[in-house]
Amino acid sequence: MYELRIYVSGKTPRSRQAIETLRVILETSVREGYTLDVIDLREEPGMAEADKIFATPTVVKLRPEPARRIVGDFSDKEKVLTGLALN
Repeated sequence: MYELRIYVSGKTPRSRQAIETLRVILETSVREGYTLDVIDLREEPGMAEADKIFATPTVVKLRPEPARRIVGDFSDKEKVLTGLALN
């Protein structure tokens, strides 16, 4: 089971698109199952410092270790899967 978090900044079109794109990738590619927590840094600003998030959107794969992260555009499915070590 994969444990992931996506960090966004507000309920903007860019944030909504990043979340939706990531969910589509996960639904179509991750067979082992996953959880995805959405963290809005405008609502929880302390999470940025605690989790060392410097830009949004950022996705972090927490488990299984090692942790991996990618920042920015998630439109390249293979790049997302490889960057997070999901394939």
